[in-house]
Amino acid sequence: MKPKLSFFQILSMSMGFMGIQFGFALQNSNASRILQTFGADMEHLSWFWMAAPLTGLIIQPIIGHYSDKTWTRLGRRRPFFLAGAIMAAIALLLMPNAGEFAHYLPPMFVGAGFLMIMDASINVAMEPFRALVGDMLPDEQTTVGFSIQTFLIGVGAVVGSWLPYILAEWFGISKIAPDGGIPDNVIFSFYTGAAVLILTILWTVITTKEYSPVELEKMNIKQTEVEDKSRFSDIFRDVRQMPRTMKQLGVVQFFSWIALFGMWVFTTPAIAQHVYGVAVDDTSSVAYQDAGNWVGILFGVYNGVAMIYALLLPAIARAIGRKGTHAVSLLAGAFGLLSVFFIKDPSLLILPMVGVGFAWGSILAMPYAILAPALPPRKMGIYMGIFNIFITLPQIVNGLFGGPVVKRVFDSQAIYALVMSGVFLLIAAFSVLLVKDQVKEQKG
Repeated sequence: MKPKLSFFQILSMSMGFMGIQFGFALQNSNASRILQTFGADMEHLSWFWMAAPLTGLIIQPIIGHYSDKTWTRLGRRRPFFLAGAIMAAIALLLMPNAGEFAHYLPPMFVGAGFLMIMDASINVAMEPFRALVGDMLPDEQTTVGFSIQTFLIGVGAVVGSWLPYILAEWFGISKIAPDGGIPDNVIFSFYTGAAVLILTILWTVITTKEYSPVELEKMNIKQTEVEDKSRFSDIFRDVRQMPRTMKQLGVVQFFSWIALFGMWVFTTPAIAQHVYGVAVDDTSSVAYQDAGNWVGILFGVYNGVAMIYALLLPAIARAIGRKGTHAVSLLAGAFGLLSVFFIKDPSLLILPMVGVGFAWGSILAMPYAILAPALPPRKMGIYMGIFNIFITLPQIVNGLFGGPVVKRVFDSQAIYALVMSGVFLLIAAFSVLLVKDQVKEQKG
């Protein structure tokens, strides 16, 4: 049996995830603004975002497979998220400066390329953290482990989302974009994100010692055993043999993440048009930049709510079960997104973000807490990587069709993308009730 870990050990284990989410939040709340500044059309906006989940679809199962079969002086998970963090930090430094490469390619394509590199790198770093919690914690601590991880994700996401607004409003850094360029407050936010990402990843690498194969053998766990006959094709065999619980959770994840993708891509243009009265093609005005900065605040609010809510998840799960907890949380997010349609005052948009925060906090913790005990220990990495397919595939679907639907069906009124996201979260909430949870974990 694996020994229980202290609060500080669990906290340090996921500290790097805080830095990853810092960078991820900067990407989510600013990428659409950057791409539109460089000339992306509303119809094509989701297509550029689609590059990110496409890279995740390919990379994460591969990273999971090889991290299961790897053992180095740094362990088996740490080398992957250290390498991913370095690449993501480089992309954070370069993306807001895509205009500097204009004599090679149009800035829009350079920006989309850096978005793809950033997301691919974040994917390399992200899933090994999920597997690390499964590796290190006994079953009775998995809900606590993923809840603490979600809390740290929230801390990083709040600061990352709010930083452009803080730099502009508190420190007077310019929020006015030069013609065809990115405001200084956004550029310096990305620089800060790169530094935070590297420092927090190093914290985890230095303070967390993974169990060696010898130590796990003594616990009667052959979790890190390297199989000489392991082949890349084993990934496809593992997909066919995924546990029943994982397949059922896949449906929930599909509708959850198709909703999240629509929210991330279209919230800035939706709020700019629907609340600030900005014209569809006016992306250089002060009003548009104000809308973009306020969206960063709103995204910080839902991440802050998720951060606090994550600490309550273990107690709520003990009271109504993990499935019930996740279903109620997704319903709160659905009603939050649907209510945005009826709001015209920017300050009142904070209220829907509370519901979105409940959903986001649960999405980051509860599916993994339900999934981890259902997985074979020695395949924790590969199955966490395969599970990511149910995250990336819906984003690809939304990326293909979301932009054209908004432009051609909804006449470029992005607010209806948020309405669709609310409907998708409703479907996800009802799908949770069909999932089979492990009986032994119902009260833990």
